[in-house]
Amino acid sequence: MDYQELFDAVQSYSENTFPAFDLSNGSQDTTTEQINRFIRQAEQRIYNTVQFPSLRKNMTGNIQSGNKYLKAPDDFLAVYSLAVYPVGGGDYEYLLNKDVNFIRAAYPNPTTDTGKPRYYGLFGPAIVGNAITDELTFILGPTPDTNYLAELHFYYYPESITVAADGRTWLGDNFDTVLLYGTLVEAYTYMKGEADVMAFYETKYKEALALAKRLGDGMERQDAYRSGQYRQPVT
Repeated sequence: MDYQELFDAVQSYSENTFPAFDLSNGSQDTTTEQINRFIRQAEQRIYNTVQFPSLRKNMTGNIQSGNKYLKAPDDFLAVYSLAVYPVGGGDYEYLLNKDVNFIRAAYPNPTTDTGKPRYYGLFGPAIVGNAITDELTFILGPTPDTNYLAELHFYYYPESITVAADGRTWLGDNFDTVLLYGTLVEAYTYMKGEADVMAFYETKYKEALALAKRLGDGMERQDAYRSGQYRQPVT
């Protein structure tokens, strides 16, 4: 299902063209803007419920000697794995996730407690000058004793089908039912529709979501190496 097919289906199922209306601030939403909002809200719900492989991205970066902080990518949501390896090449070493208190207690002096990083934690927003930004930073322990390279696998929000150049996304192509019914739930909530119809859309959405979880959290990670990640049994 591409964007236009989804757009048309929402109007057809809901029997509503969602005409433009004036907001309290005097601005105006068009039909397209309203339906796009429903779609993005549905995508966010789905992406935070099912860990599809399409939600993961890989990025490499530099760890500087003496700097215990590592900036997260701008579109970062959560860590899948973080590894360090020598600049000239060599073995990967996957870091263990710990909280900031553990790292501070284990390596209380960041100047003298140095070595190859073994742990990482989410430290908080990055600060540029005196301004707090939206980007997060990692804290490493111990403080790097030399320059290293880092490879980060992380979760992020893929491009929404509402802005995709060809109007297609992995979710729309592979699991259009969960995207359609998720969008209809958001649209019918906006419409303040009848309770029985709302319950029907919720049921259809949950049925589609269960199948999506069977794929993303089950079938696609039955042979996963890391036992700490969520795995749904497949029957």
